[in-house]
Amino acid sequence: MLEICPIIPDGTPSLEIHPLGIGGKEDPVRLVFDSQTGPAINASMIDLGSRFRLIVNTVEVVPTDEPLPKLPVARALWIPQPNLKVAAAAWILAGGAHHTGFSLSLTTEHMEDFAEMAGVEYLLIDESTTIPQIKKELHWNQTAYLLAG
Repeated sequence: MLEICPIIPDGTPSLEIHPLGIGGKEDPVRLVFDSQTGPAINASMIDLGSRFRLIVNTVEVVPTDEPLPKLPVARALWIPQPNLKVAAAAWILAGGAHHTGFSLSLTTEHMEDFAEMAGVEYLLIDESTTIPQIKKELHWNQTAYLLAG
């Protein structure tokens, strides 16, 4: 869990030991840094039992208003597209996981190409996403996979 893409940190990450507070384990060593800003993606691969779905949300990483010295982890603040309300609802409807992959380098086109090569469903949440549209796309995808099955 200490591996990061070298393009993500804004500066050199530091290795720090901070209390974990759960699980009765020793305090872990963590990479601590602030992220660069700019367009990025979050992605989550989920197992639907009979197929996999790759969910991708475009985001804009923005600077924080204040430093976050008491947050002992990788720090990135982003605005999900099209906005928090729609992106969160679409993510939940799609079954998006709690943990995601984050990249400032990969694009939605890379992720779509990967999904096609891997034979997995691809769902994009971006600036044009609406809840009615996402519900229809999820329904169409389910129907397509059932008919292809």
